[in-house]
Amino acid sequence: MDDHKDTNENPAGGENHQDKGSHHQHGPGEHDEAVNESDEQRVEQELLEDKAQTAEEGEAALHEQHEHAGHEGEVDTHGAHEGHGEDHGGMHEGHEQMFRWRFFVSTLLSIPVLLYSEMLQEWLGFSVPAFPGSEWINPVFAVVVFAYGGVPFLQMSVPELKDRSPGMMTLISMAITVAFVYSLASVFFPTQSAFFWELVTLIDIMLLGHWIEMRSVRRASSAVDELAKLMPDTAERITDDGETEEVPVSELSEGDLVLVRPGASVPADGIVEEGDSDVEESMITGESKPVSKEPGDEVIGGTINGDGSLRVRVGATGEETTIAGIMRLVEEAQQSKSQTQVLADRAAGWLFYVALAAAVVTAIAWTIAVSFNATVIERVVTVLVIACPHALGLAIPLVVAINTSLAARNGMLVRDRIAMEEARNLDAIIFDKTGTLTEGEHGVVDMATIDGVAEDEALALAAAVESDSEHMIARAIREAAEERNLTAPDATDFEAIKGRGVRANVDGNEVYVGGPNLLTQLDREVPDHLQRFADEAGQNAQTVVYLVREGELIAAFAMADVIREESFRVVDALHDLGIEVAMLTGDSQDVANAVADELGINTVFAEVLPGDKDKKVQELQDQGKLVGMVGDGVNDAPALTRADVGIAIGSGTDVAVQSADVILVQNNPMDVVRLVKLSKASYRKMQENIVWAAGYNVFALPLAAGVLAPIGILLSPAVGALLMSLSTVIVAINAQLLRRVDLSLPDLPGVTPPTDVQTAD
Repeated sequence: MDDHKDTNENPAGGENHQDKGSHHQHGPGEHDEAVNESDEQRVEQELLEDKAQTAEEGEAALHEQHEHAGHEGEVDTHGAHEGHGEDHGGMHEGHEQMFRWRFFVSTLLSIPVLLYSEMLQEWLGFSVPAFPGSEWINPVFAVVVFAYGGVPFLQMSVPELKDRSPGMMTLISMAITVAFVYSLASVFFPTQSAFFWELVTLIDIMLLGHWIEMRSVRRASSAVDELAKLMPDTAERITDDGETEEVPVSELSEGDLVLVRPGASVPADGIVEEGDSDVEESMITGESKPVSKEPGDEVIGGTINGDGSLRVRVGATGEETTIAGIMRLVEEAQQSKSQTQVLADRAAGWLFYVALAAAVVTAIAWTIAVSFNATVIERVVTVLVIACPHALGLAIPLVVAINTSLAARNGMLVRDRIAMEEARNLDAIIFDKTGTLTEGEHGVVDMATIDGVAEDEALALAAAVESDSEHMIARAIREAAEERNLTAPDATDFEAIKGRGVRANVDGNEVYVGGPNLLTQLDREVPDHLQRFADEAGQNAQTVVYLVREGELIAAFAMADVIREESFRVVDALHDLGIEVAMLTGDSQDVANAVADELGINTVFAEVLPGDKDKKVQELQDQGKLVGMVGDGVNDAPALTRADVGIAIGSGTDVAVQSADVILVQNNPMDVVRLVKLSKASYRKMQENIVWAAGYNVFALPLAAGVLAPIGILLSPAVGALLMSLSTVIVAINAQLLRRVDLSLPDLPGVTPPTDVQTAD
């Protein structure tokens, strides 16, 4: 690789070129049947613990959702929990499989109960053959369904009761327990009706809802694990006699001298003692181009060496390295996330108290009216059973499932549904500059030539010299020539001049391309016209590359990280939606200001070190703002995790994707606007579904209690079940309407609505 060295450094984030192989992989035959059975029990126990944690956090977490970055130790059971420990991605898949299996088994066992329910037979006008013992089908199968599919809900309600904050689990448990006990009692003490079919269908619907929920929130593996993969496993340590020995990185000590071969990863932070090379630091520092290293320069563990060999004196190992610090920041940011309670659980908590109050009032009123008898008990049981509508268990998971599908088909992968809900209220969105607002690679943004030399001629000549180089500046010059449909002449005798540029013969002329150091070597003065061009480019933080032909300086090219075309539109669109746009970068203030001025961004965080990026997010959060962060690199991971909504560009490094709540697969920042629109639409559907689900109770509970009994209107269990089913159907249909949401972008100046908006599956 040739080297284009100049005086205008332009650090920014690039792509991570290191291969990230999967670690600790296990074959399917490693575990025997006994271990599998143990794993299934572990999965179920973990699930109950997850749900218990959710219940224990309770209502208080809702008031902290805008302050979570400042509270240590709070854990999102659907978020940070999955980012720690072993195989948590697989654990949530296990949760999903458990609920799915229980749903199918319970539904299969419910069929005989439905067929032999006298209410359904009378209601639907069918009959099934009776045989000796058939009267025991309903109680026996209902007991099995309750024990297999219902008991987990009872276990998950215990923490809610201990915390005195009843929610969905308490409401479900109350309904199925009352229905179960009353129905069993009716077998031995005959009453007007039993609730066996209501009991099994309620359990089936709740299992279905939790299965959908688990499928929607299942996540990928830990972000911290992805960070750890950047570090090599071994290092070549130089012994006292000058020989090298391969040792585990964990055995390196401060002061050791290590050899870093071309293309190898730097094993630890340290100082270069011998050698010259370019080091790819984009995955750590955000530099947009390889950084030249020579004796005395610092290198960072986990970065990739270029084509030269380096001897590095180790300065920090283990927990003291830069990458370890970033890992700690990611973990701290994950732990700082607060617990957000879903709307359905809040509604369930209110409904629990409403149901109990209605049951007490019903018992007192009917006892006064007709004295205490079986009718009073039946009324109270009817109220408590009807208090838990099937629809409430599906109100949120159905919307989440459709939301996730719709987002995916439009280039947005949602890893955290809580973040999707929060996106609707974002006050500010911070964009990482390089690779997000810009292309992450250099391009020719301007050029100047001396009199008598056309721009196309100079560009074609430079492209010819750079034809054999793979340096990013060489690629930028060739791409600029291709955009102008220029044909580069043939070049021969190509030579890379270390630290200065390249040389080649073109049409019999000796031609050089390089930075200011090249001119120093050639002892060439810069003409006034080109000097003014270079000074102006320097003020805009652009790199200048010169073209010299036969000893004469004939052209200068200004190079800069190219701003994405979409970036102009996304800033305008977000401003129109009332969202503040900020830019965060490790670049110099001049580079940052130049890009921000061009895009119309007022809030700029420049010269930000990797360890400080998440602090900039917290600065805005401390102002009471709900903050989104859009980035693509490892150095963005702590900020992505610290933000209320972390949004990763899909082409970014793996760790950025693992740290984010939402991944933009198409690498299009305009999808941030779609994300906000989808979040608003989804939250609106959740609210509507809660109203439909809970509204059923507003109507059904008073009728079940017998408010209109004096005029001959009394809600029977069968009619109550019909209304319960109707509310479930309405909720399901309303959730399906989310598929029709218009994700086209607002009609703004300079914003062209996309034509590729897709509907959900």
